[in-house]
Amino acid sequence: MSRFGQIWSCLLLAGLITWLPLRASAQDKPAAKPQIQIAILLDTSNSMDGLINQARTHLWKVVNEFASAKRGGQSPELHVALYEYGKSSLPAEGGFIRQVTPFTTDLDNVSKELFALTTNGGEEYCGWVIEKAVADLKWSDHAKDLKCIFIAGNEPFSQGPKDFRKSCKAAADKGITVSTIHCGDNSEGLRSGWAEGAKLADGTYVSINQNEVLPLVASPQDKELEQLSADLNKTYIPYGRADKRRELAVNQAAQDANASRSAPGAAQLRASVKASGLYRNAEWDLVDGLKEGVVKKLEDVKEEDLPEELKKLKPEERQAYVEKKAAERKDVQEKIKTLSQAREEHVNAELKKLRAGEGNTLDRAIIEAVRAQARTKEFEFAK
Repeated sequence: MSRFGQIWSCLLLAGLITWLPLRASAQDKPAAKPQIQIAILLDTSNSMDGLINQARTHLWKVVNEFASAKRGGQSPELHVALYEYGKSSLPAEGGFIRQVTPFTTDLDNVSKELFALTTNGGEEYCGWVIEKAVADLKWSDHAKDLKCIFIAGNEPFSQGPKDFRKSCKAAADKGITVSTIHCGDNSEGLRSGWAEGAKLADGTYVSINQNEVLPLVASPQDKELEQLSADLNKTYIPYGRADKRRELAVNQAAQDANASRSAPGAAQLRASVKASGLYRNAEWDLVDGLKEGVVKKLEDVKEEDLPEELKKLKPEERQAYVEKKAAERKDVQEKIKTLSQAREEHVNAELKKLRAGEGNTLDRAIIEAVRAQARTKEFEFAK
């Protein structure tokens, strides 16, 4: 071999030696957890009380639909954002629009904010609120993650100074679908631009009756599911600033109560969500925090950030206490899953007897559209 050949061989060998570990490192790196991002844009003008009520009462039904979703064997993280638009008490210079929550996994907070919404008259600028949601939210840059906007209202889609066509195109350019939900007559929604907006951003157009109320179906599992939901709360170990951890723990119970009062079956569907991987509270609960790595080690948490039940224990006893609560939670969650399945079968059978369908409501519009769109991103559903 010539001297040039020897030098070239040495360079190749050196390149191979430095390249192999990099390749192995890339293979060993765990895949990013798939995400489902849903931004819900609700018209809160005077005529939309029924719509807001449906959003409140059906939140847990919508979330529960995605508890069985997986991509590549991995369960997704569900991120929900909420906007309101069209209310005259909101600033006119901002288009009568408010971001209620950015993308969050804190479903209790989403519920809290939904129950705090009120309505009054205003101008409904669909193009403007879509533009803000596209620009202001932190959308995933992963091509296979599901990114979708749902906008619901009843005024012409073209209303306002912002061209909805440009807003929907900007969404489509980012891989975000825009599904439109017209509250009222289907033909009116077609005439007033709602269907066109959905088509421009690969979304779905539907019309709903925002005032429809589904029939009451009780089940033998209802009472026990509500009790198990309350029992589940006892397995949470709040950490962090004292006032903040109290607030978050209180809100968990408050949203149980809101669900229980809001509609038949809502509390039971909330219990089912709380038993799933979509209900995540790692930012304030030590069981979830340690499980997800938000808290690396229990001893890393400052003494003043621990709840009283842990402060009373010796440092070496604290880990055992957390593990005990984690085991209790798993046991309660399994009981909820079993009962929830039995309840679902009972309710479906009763609705069939009543010849009552799913209803022409907000939850059905969102569930059907997200499921269809999720399948294009290789998500699969167990049910």
